[in-house]
Amino acid sequence: MKRIGVFVCHCGINIASTVDVPKVVEDLKDYPGIAFIQDYKYMCSDPGQTLVKEKIKSEKLDAVVVAACSPTLHENTFRMAVQTVDMNPYNCEIANIREQCSWVHNDKQKATEKAKRIIRSVVEKALLDEDLEAVKVPVVRRALVLGGGIAGIQSALNIANSGYEVILVERQSSIGGRMAQLSETFPTLDCSQCILTPKMVDVAQHENIRLMTYSELADISGFVGNFKVKIRQKAKYVDWDKCTGCGLCIEKCPKKVPSEFDQELGKRKAIYSPFPQAVPNKPVIDCDNCTYFRNGKCRLCEKVCPFDAINFDEKETFVEEEVGAIVVATGYDVYPVLNMSEYGGGKIPDVIDGLTFERILSSSGPTGGEVRRPSDGKVPKEIVFIKCVGSRDPEHHYPYCSKICCMYSTKHAMLYKHRVHDGQAYIFYMDVRAGGKGYEEFYQRAQEEDKVVYLRGKVSKVYQDDDKVVVCGIDTLSGTNVEIRADMVVLA
Repeated sequence: MKRIGVFVCHCGINIASTVDVPKVVEDLKDYPGIAFIQDYKYMCSDPGQTLVKEKIKSEKLDAVVVAACSPTLHENTFRMAVQTVDMNPYNCEIANIREQCSWVHNDKQKATEKAKRIIRSVVEKALLDEDLEAVKVPVVRRALVLGGGIAGIQSALNIANSGYEVILVERQSSIGGRMAQLSETFPTLDCSQCILTPKMVDVAQHENIRLMTYSELADISGFVGNFKVKIRQKAKYVDWDKCTGCGLCIEKCPKKVPSEFDQELGKRKAIYSPFPQAVPNKPVIDCDNCTYFRNGKCRLCEKVCPFDAINFDEKETFVEEEVGAIVVATGYDVYPVLNMSEYGGGKIPDVIDGLTFERILSSSGPTGGEVRRPSDGKVPKEIVFIKCVGSRDPEHHYPYCSKICCMYSTKHAMLYKHRVHDGQAYIFYMDVRAGGKGYEEFYQRAQEEDKVVYLRGKVSKVYQDDDKVVVCGIDTLSGTNVEIRADMVVLA
């Protein structure tokens, strides 16, 4: 039978305050397979590692179990230590009696018994361990990046600039993602397109990046360094090799549908490019709304295209590639405003979400950057921003903080004031979490320069009254009830 040495760490008081370490050592000293057992206050310290190495030699140990913290923290530390005294590193095991025992219990007696069970189970594993040797496998020096938003774009550029091939897959017809929908960025109020579009062009022109838009990952197999992926290229019904992006087909298409890019505030054609700065700036046909695909008539885009680029018979295709690494940058979706019925979401047309307000603010948006409310196109003179909608609400929605709504609501209020100088912005908040460089100054600037009124408290009721949206709440700092007859409400 193997001779196993067990070393039990006190971890200061992290383990010892809940687990009776001396009792663990005493009760396990005669356990089958344990040839030596000892406790020490800090096993991961240099003296602790030296103790392990010395005992391996003096006690002629075949394997070691260190009862301490998580193996993700120090498994490699101890395996390197035992390797210096000619023990195979894979004969060193970690029994996690901190995260999985002492930190999750208050009863010292029960925690001590659990610690003994954990150590016994790892000893049994160590008895069956065999010497292993690390092997080297060839790695495919090509990366796959899933998602063509700002995160995917920057990831692809970083990898490509390091000299590696990159395949960038984006399910929409253009890269850009959510950032392309934004007006400005906080806390500098820089134009998001000015930051984003040069990077989009860099991706399209980079010799190490193969851009595959209107495509999705269909299947993946293999292992780290050697993945096989199958990519589905959706039918565009436009031959991009022939298309020059002249836009004549879009101009002549008679079918208009709500634009997803503009949060359905504006219209797009059945053959479309999502936004003016799109990369690639070439159209696709929406077969769900195209008149020809619905009833077999029209084909006007085919008739007017001077380059014969329309192909109604195109089918989806699959491409198989080998990659060594995969970056998942698939982005996010906004929590649906329809889920916010308590705030009038989906019932009151002038209650919208933050991304919709971004499109209203954007110069390339449906209103050309003028702040106008969806119901009647009037300029709102009073606007209310409600934060923490759908977050920090475990009873009805999500328990966690969304982290960004404090800052983008502040940005929205400031941009609203920059466009509607005689307007008034109110922000209902639970707490202001301005945790970033320049964020606190940005928040102060909104109050001091743009006169944004912050009201600490949750909104209790939102309802329509004629052409007004009435917001009822309480200011917990002053203890007074608040009722604002607003023209528009933005949920964050």
